[in-house]
Amino acid sequence: MAREWPLIGRAEELGFVDSAMRRRDVAGGVVLVGGAGVGKTRLAREAVALARGRGARVWWVAATECARAVPLGAFAEMLPEPGDPHTVVRRTLDRIAGGRSPVVVAVDDAHLLDDLSALVVNQLVLQQRATVLATVRIGERAPDAVIALWKDELLQRMDLQPLSERETEALVEAALGGSVEGATTRRLWRLSRGNALFLRQLVVPGAFRCEGGVWRLEGEVEVPPILSEMVDARISALPVDVRMVIDLLALSEPLPVGLLDEAVERGAVERAEDAGLVSIDTNADRWEARLVHPLYGEVRRAGIGLLRARRLCGEIAMALADIDSRPDAAARRALLLLDSDLPADVSLFVRVGEQALGLSDVRLADRLGRAAVAAGGGFRAQAIVAYAAIWPGMPEAADVELARLAELATDEGQFVRATIMRATGLAYMMAHPDQALTLLDNGAVQVADRPLRDALRAVHAMTDSSTGRLDAARVVATEILTSDHPDDIAVLFSACALVIWAAVTGCADLAAYAARGMTVCDKVAEFANLRVPLISQYVSGLVWSGHLDRASAAAAGYRDAVEDAPFTESSLIVGIALLARGELALARNLLRQECVRFAPLGRSAGGAYFGALTTLTPCLAVLGELEAAREAQAEMRRYRTPAVTFYEPVELLADAWVAAVEGNISTAITLAQESAAIARRHGQHMHTVMALHTATRFGDRTTATELAELATRVDGPRAPAAAAHAAALAADDGAALNAAVVAFERMGDRLSAADVAAQAAVSFFQHGRKGSGNLAAARALRLAADCGGAHSPALALVASPLPLSVREREIVTLAAEGLTNQQIADRLTVSRRTVEGHLYRASTKLGVTSRHDFSTILGLAAD
Repeated sequence: MAREWPLIGRAEELGFVDSAMRRRDVAGGVVLVGGAGVGKTRLAREAVALARGRGARVWWVAATECARAVPLGAFAEMLPEPGDPHTVVRRTLDRIAGGRSPVVVAVDDAHLLDDLSALVVNQLVLQQRATVLATVRIGERAPDAVIALWKDELLQRMDLQPLSERETEALVEAALGGSVEGATTRRLWRLSRGNALFLRQLVVPGAFRCEGGVWRLEGEVEVPPILSEMVDARISALPVDVRMVIDLLALSEPLPVGLLDEAVERGAVERAEDAGLVSIDTNADRWEARLVHPLYGEVRRAGIGLLRARRLCGEIAMALADIDSRPDAAARRALLLLDSDLPADVSLFVRVGEQALGLSDVRLADRLGRAAVAAGGGFRAQAIVAYAAIWPGMPEAADVELARLAELATDEGQFVRATIMRATGLAYMMAHPDQALTLLDNGAVQVADRPLRDALRAVHAMTDSSTGRLDAARVVATEILTSDHPDDIAVLFSACALVIWAAVTGCADLAAYAARGMTVCDKVAEFANLRVPLISQYVSGLVWSGHLDRASAAAAGYRDAVEDAPFTESSLIVGIALLARGELALARNLLRQECVRFAPLGRSAGGAYFGALTTLTPCLAVLGELEAAREAQAEMRRYRTPAVTFYEPVELLADAWVAAVEGNISTAITLAQESAAIARRHGQHMHTVMALHTATRFGDRTTATELAELATRVDGPRAPAAAAHAAALAADDGAALNAAVVAFERMGDRLSAADVAAQAAVSFFQHGRKGSGNLAAARALRLAADCGGAHSPALALVASPLPLSVREREIVTLAAEGLTNQQIADRLTVSRRTVEGHLYRASTKLGVTSRHDFSTILGLAAD
């Protein structure tokens, strides 16, 4: 594990400091102001190194509390002979600034300077004898001579802020040497709050494990002893009542100031605020207190005894119950009660447990459900436990809990809920959709109440939709949604069925169906986790139809809402949107994280793992990471699931992209056409568009007629743009191809735009229009670079232009990759003699004969 910590997220600040220190009109300089550990000293050292590289003579002065007691203590090593203060200061200035080279004086922790040392620094600036770079800790009292440096605008002041979450992620990835799981990054950022010193202490060897190229925490973040000791030393010096405030907030924050005043001696909260440990939020309906830094809470929770913590949690829960009626208060009270010494509140645990299921927080739901079952919660409590058991991928445990649930059902409503849970588990977690359909049919026969029967039919419709029986699903789901007063469960599952149908058929009602489903999610708390397939297919449908801005906004909004809750597929959904816009590296990192998360579950992830792999495979291929793409492809085939067969065309397109970037263009086009054929057969018009356009991007000139017809049947800008692209390619019309580039750029699909621009360049060159060809080629390569270095057959033609036909280049590429002539012939379904003929002509044109030379010319040879 790498332990090098580069300067991340400070490029702009370093540029500002360096520019200020380069000024020639005045000596000048900068004062860096910020909190402890924010990175002031590191930034100053980087700036000083740049100055030293320009030939400056550098003095580094470190002020300390000990030296502060001694006059000129910070400059002790350069003091001249003793004398009166005026003489000693003058001689110190002469020694520092003597000579012809420009002088830079860096003063670390300038707020700790004694008065005479501060005077030396002040005079260096006033007399313009040196460039000064000083660091000052915010909130500390500095000598007047130092304050005057920025107050009188003698030096420029820069307030250094903590690292952002994105900068923290970049720093941790640089330290670990690879991609880091999003949940891990966010956990580290919340604990460190962007403080680089704290972050370095938190990222310790042995705490992280690399899986599938993604670093993640082995367990919880452990606060290292050095930080614990720092926090303990600060808190231990406080009065008992102030420490009590810290302990209460460590167990649950924020807390109303009034509640704290009643729990401890009045004035203790004020003293905690004065000590810099507590902040007060005045924006809420009432004033609330929270800890200034999350690490205070981590350290104190570890130091509170179990019995005392249980008692305090109970006291906080009781106090909140009396004064806090906000929607999120129930979840807080439930968590506090779980960890307290008070009796279980069954109704509260059930209500919050169902909400946790809706947010896919399975672990919390299971805790609350089991506590409610133990306290006699009955069917609803057991339903939480049973549904939570389905998700971790342990069919045997799920079967036991579902069987117990069925035994507790006493009416048709409970029977229907138990049947639905069993059916969704069978279809998606256990990959037995046919068994699920049989169970639903048998259950519907036993139910007399029509709305409840419709709920079972709606689940049947969603299963039909996801397994490719689109027409049957649409008919039933539409009937239910248009019926009088449908059951909320029936509405939710019907909406899911229609969102899948609308996404793959290109129906303009996609957003309406998604909105209809989302509105009832909170009404059916135990099934509210269906917002995952709702948003997933909604975003996918927007991407397929070409509404990329809407897809990105929906994905980002969803991720902000669910944060780090497991089984929400938030990284997958955001990754889908990022890949569509050509944000290849970001998409790859998120998709890898999702694959690492779901890999242990395999098919039991309900199709999530398979879906992530179908997206990751082409992403890796387009990035040119072929070995990783092949590994993801093999895993994708291994975990194909009958629960989501409507994804079969997408799987074939992933295979096509691997073949295309390998150089096997004929196979890639064939796979894309097979994808289109399957989609066409199942009425998946939007998937047909995607497949035919992919074939067009690979160079297929036969797709124009069908794409033009599809453009009249499906929603969104993608189909018309694809049709225009296909027509322009078929006509070999460079100008029309350039126009298609604009359409894809306007859509936000930079990857498609790059391919079309590359094909435009080839067309222009073939017609002798060298200038237009160079402009189109430059545009294609710029778009590819903006995407992070995209690879495709079209881009290869302009990145490495060669005097070869498309077929000759394909065969030469396969030969360069080590395939024998017979293997090439088998793969392309041609004779070995045909392969030999193409290789001979290519060798003559290129002036080389060996496969290694082919590899070198194509840029495939290892460095």
